[in-house]
Amino acid sequence: MTTVGLKPPQQHIGIAALRETWAVADDAGFDGCWVFDHLAPMGRDRTGDVFDGWTLLAAMAEATERVRIGCLVSGNTNRHPGTLAKIAATVDHLSGGRLDVGLGAGGDALTDAMLGTPTPPAVERVEKLAEACEILGLLWTRPETDHAGRHYTLTGAVSDPKPVQPKPPLWLGSSGERLGLRVVAEHADVWLNAALPGTEIAELQRLSRVLDEHCAAVGRDPATIRRAVQFRLPSDADSALRLAQSYVEAGFTELVLMPTGHDNVVKAAEAAADLLPRLRDVG
Repeated sequence: MTTVGLKPPQQHIGIAALRETWAVADDAGFDGCWVFDHLAPMGRDRTGDVFDGWTLLAAMAEATERVRIGCLVSGNTNRHPGTLAKIAATVDHLSGGRLDVGLGAGGDALTDAMLGTPTPPAVERVEKLAEACEILGLLWTRPETDHAGRHYTLTGAVSDPKPVQPKPPLWLGSSGERLGLRVVAEHADVWLNAALPGTEIAELQRLSRVLDEHCAAVGRDPATIRRAVQFRLPSDADSALRLAQSYVEAGFTELVLMPTGHDNVVKAAEAAADLLPRLRDVG
């Protein structure tokens, strides 16, 4: 089954407009509504206003009733996994169990330099991501957690309350063929292809096959990992439908729409909502 989510930008926009887009997502029947996790705007010009993703998720939890919410994706280097486990459980309670947790290896050279924090090498960041996935699962399900890893140590750690859900679905964003997709195979409920929006579908399919190989290596059925792709939605309806169809035919069943329209995000979200019934028929 194909699911369709909406990921409006949280940069160069006011809170009132964000509330309107969340209402559009909730009222129209989108499956998910997403934020991102960056301290500076994304794109060529990284200046201007941008809101914190997890703070927005807490507000979104209260402002919506039905749509699932989440962050695509949280940068693992931004928070200790014990802190993230607590934040996520809190948002899951606020939303009544509607949270999906997106996580990636993190690292943003611009904001790291701005704040004087290190940007670990890619291999270290992926190692930390793997440990963080394990720690989140332990803190969400066990009364007490001990973990002695290469990068994190927990001793008698408690994290209560547990999430409303037995365990929030974990979306992992990575395109690292040797290490990142191995972590996806070991821990993810959903793989979010982390290639740039607009990447050729043939390349996305190739990376999906690499993930299948990692699943075989760890003894996991690749069909148990759903495949997600986020993409900018063309303004022309027929073009948008053809693009969505091509992703579904390539095996991506979780579609995350990134509405364009820098000057009026609300109208762009409403246009995506108008298209939603036809998108549900894709595939």
